[in-house]
Amino acid sequence: MKAVQIDSYGGIDVLEVRDIPRPAPGPGEVLVEVKAAGIVISESAIRSGAVKNIFPLTFPSGEGSDLAGVVAELGPGVSAFAVGDEVIGFSSRRSSHAEFVTVPADQLTPKPSAVSWEAAGSLYVAGVTAYAAVQSVHLTAADTVAIAGAAGGVGSIAVQLAKRTGATVLGIAGPTNDAWLTDHRAIPVNYGDDLPARLRAAAPAGRIDALLDFFGGGYVAMAVEELGIPTDRIDTITDFGAVAQFGVQSAGGADASSAAVVAELADLIARGELDVPIAGVFALDDVRDAYRQLVERHTHGKLVLRP
Repeated sequence: MKAVQIDSYGGIDVLEVRDIPRPAPGPGEVLVEVKAAGIVISESAIRSGAVKNIFPLTFPSGEGSDLAGVVAELGPGVSAFAVGDEVIGFSSRRSSHAEFVTVPADQLTPKPSAVSWEAAGSLYVAGVTAYAAVQSVHLTAADTVAIAGAAGGVGSIAVQLAKRTGATVLGIAGPTNDAWLTDHRAIPVNYGDDLPARLRAAAPAGRIDALLDFFGGGYVAMAVEELGIPTDRIDTITDFGAVAQFGVQSAGGADASSAAVVAELADLIARGELDVPIAGVFALDDVRDAYRQLVERHTHGKLVLRP
């Protein structure tokens, strides 16, 4: 089978698509034939070695956490699924960028038929990260929340989950995303000069109560120092220097990582209450091209590999 692997820390050029033996499921595991697997910006940080003190790699290393596919084989003791079932899940071993992957059965949930392979295969990391971040700032209908990186893979889901609380959502993104944000009941505010003043002007009461940062680059400092948002109502998934400096929250995927949360989000998609924008679909052999587009950080929604 084909799988993406790396032999050393480095840039996009260390990614290789190789033929390796198809894995066999162990006790409590399921072998999934992967139909779609999302890519995320955090993979680039792990691959580069920038976070190797937190996420050390053993080489050769695979890549990928998101996955959706069809059950191909059951390991001993698995009764919750049957061969042929369509499933959504995640690989804690970072091995989903492959034609087949083995995962514990408790990391899978049935895929609703109304959910596309592309949306299902890119749901886990972005979905559970957005879910945890939105919950961490305890939004109510009386609140106004600003979301930095509002049109990205995580931000686009967070915008919709935040709106479900009744809060007013200010989506910080580029002007090309204004229409999508407006269509999803958010108020677009373009990044750039005088952003704090423009955020206040866009807020119904001239006050910003919370901030979710999915981009980095100083948004947390702006929230604390210029907007006066309490630190317990700021969450960032990328600016860990600001977490140390200001004591803001850093709730992310690890705080909501479960098949139950994935199932809840998939159900929202199936009911037409959550939209997972897909920015591009790539063949597994084109994984380098997919990451080149991702690191530009201007995609609207998710990039997906289709093995």
